[in-house]
Amino acid sequence: MSDRVKKTDLMSEAERNVYHAKKMLKKKQAREKMLKTKTKEKGLIIVHTGKGKGKSTAAFGMVFRALGHGFNIGIVQFVKGKWGTGERDILEKFPKQVSIKAMGEGFTWETQDRERDIKAAQCAWQEAKKMIMDKQYNMVLLDELNIVLRYDYIDIKEVIEFLKNKPKDIHVIITGRNAKEELIEIADLVTEMSMIKHPFRSGIKAQKGIEF
Repeated sequence: MSDRVKKTDLMSEAERNVYHAKKMLKKKQAREKMLKTKTKEKGLIIVHTGKGKGKSTAAFGMVFRALGHGFNIGIVQFVKGKWGTGERDILEKFPKQVSIKAMGEGFTWETQDRERDIKAAQCAWQEAKKMIMDKQYNMVLLDELNIVLRYDYIDIKEVIEFLKNKPKDIHVIITGRNAKEELIEIADLVTEMSMIKHPFRSGIKAQKGIEF
């Protein structure tokens, strides 16, 4: 630990409080000035990728937030179609605002059938395009799209071209490991989840409320 004495270490509590108030006021003024320059509004392309847990979890968090604002939301699940999940059970209670299409056949190591996986991925992509072009939706989540793009089950060029020309007001969220550089390039918001520690590596199985 450094022996350097901080300015606040030499202050009384009353002086610290005054110093803190002045410092926070400067931060507030700087932030308000910055916010005044942020005037654009548009539908975003959002990518959650990386090896860490939480990509779909964060995306569904956005879905629940948008639901609270009265958004209409479309969801296409490219991989987890056979899995029962807590988020799907909850969202199905809002049929007027949320449409969920669980179209995946499971992970590739489960299906072991490349031809079937490709067909399922392409059918899911057709449904995704319909949702994105449908004016009733404010947000569309393409859960695990990155997985099928990684295996080239869908043409990345077609996906990029379509997303670049999507309706300007709709938000599109894309999840899954190994997001392709072309997708990252056109996205407005990209978050990479890094794994520091995971219970699976300690022999702990996937659990309700945590993984599904």
